[in-house]
Amino acid sequence: MFVSAPFRTRVAAVLCALALSAVARAQEPSSTPTPLPDPPLPHVPSDQDQPPSAGSVLLSDVKAYYTAPLHWDLGDWAWFGGSLAAIGVAHHYDTQVRTHFIKRYGPTDGANTHDLSDAVPMIAVLGGTWVYATFTDSSAGHREVWNMIEAAGLTAVTTEALKYAAGRERPYDSSDPNEWFKHGSSFPSMHASAAFAIGTVLAESGNDEYRWLRRLLGYGLGFATSYQRLRHNAHWLSDTVAGAALGTATARFTLNRHPSGEAGDNSLALLPVEGGAMLTYRHTFD
Repeated sequence: MFVSAPFRTRVAAVLCALALSAVARAQEPSSTPTPLPDPPLPHVPSDQDQPPSAGSVLLSDVKAYYTAPLHWDLGDWAWFGGSLAAIGVAHHYDTQVRTHFIKRYGPTDGANTHDLSDAVPMIAVLGGTWVYATFTDSSAGHREVWNMIEAAGLTAVTTEALKYAAGRERPYDSSDPNEWFKHGSSFPSMHASAAFAIGTVLAESGNDEYRWLRRLLGYGLGFATSYQRLRHNAHWLSDTVAGAALGTATARFTLNRHPSGEAGDNSLALLPVEGGAMLTYRHTFD
């Protein structure tokens, strides 16, 4: 069958037109509008968005404190070993120091150990820091007070546990410093450990402008309290050395967990930048 050229040309033209029409329809926007995305829902605060409560922070600190030996490094074990060595040396001189203060070798029945009066200086430091922080509305001061309370509390609990385990007789109950595992409560000294805990926080908090004065008052509080416990025949020398080591270590743990910066700290720093260096100045507002 013969098909003429004009007919073939018309068929080709129709096919091309249909193809172009199909392509054009495919490129036209759809008559059905594309649904818009739903508006975002308002954010509902969750427990994770809220700052941790004081109770949860304290529980976290307690857990970290009593599990700390599991994570000690070489420096921590060196501190622990040095503390044991210092306690051992002090124990060697327990009798001589006791004799120096009470001028006799026998026990003193019913001795007045001045427990309350020997605690007054550390209470005064804690209260004075709180009053100053409140009067000046200093957030750094309030953090310092909290660190003092936490350090003293952790130290007190640990001291009581060690007292129960050691059972050492006090020097007014026995003239023998080797009366261990009895029913005593001499080792370590609670007054010494608490005083060094509070004093170390005072000494190492704030900025460096008055660091010498802070350390003089803070560590002076610990040494003065320990001296009074010896003078009042309430503890052996090694009791106070153990208390000093425990209180100082606990305070440093607390400060590492909650740094107590001083409001208004100023600092200069030289930072490297591309093509040179930049001098920066920082001032922290309360």
